[in-house]
Amino acid sequence: MIRWRLILIIGVPILIGCNEVIPTNPDYISDGFDYPVGKPNAKGYYDAQPFGKNNHLGSDLNGNGGGNTDLNDPVFAISNGFVKSAKKLKGGWGNVIRIIHELPNGKQYESIYAHLDKILIKPNTFVKKGQIIGTIGTNNGQYLAHLHFEIRSFTNMGIGGGYSWFTMGYLNPTSFIKAHRKVKK
Repeated sequence: MIRWRLILIIGVPILIGCNEVIPTNPDYISDGFDYPVGKPNAKGYYDAQPFGKNNHLGSDLNGNGGGNTDLNDPVFAISNGFVKSAKKLKGGWGNVIRIIHELPNGKQYESIYAHLDKILIKPNTFVKKGQIIGTIGTNNGQYLAHLHFEIRSFTNMGIGGGYSWFTMGYLNPTSFIKAHRKVKK
């Protein structure tokens, strides 16, 4: 079952995403969120292109050493969740993992991890917070090594282009993680 979310903009309905019924497993309900690099607090990393800068819809997390010094560094699941997909996408995305996180109250969020060198998990499986899910990459040399990371308040939105003035459904990853280190039960 899918619960669709429609919004009206200037009288026109637009489908922006939906929350999906994912397999139920009480051991994988989210209990809090950490950063996807420099476990658990992004130690050794900085946000080279924060959410909103140049209409960026995520955060570009880079190692403090710059260049490709963070190539193949581990990427961690930010919270318990269900791996919706883990595959190579066309264009500037490269290897991408999408994880759906369900809170105790049933609210769902989706985390997106892009430009990965390696994917170390399989789709349609569960992950635990802090589990290594992949490694930082360059999208086959298209970029200097970094992790493009997004958090979305609607699951199953189209992958998009990573930049837009229209930010409905996209959350500032740093603000979200700081506000949700522990989830109220």
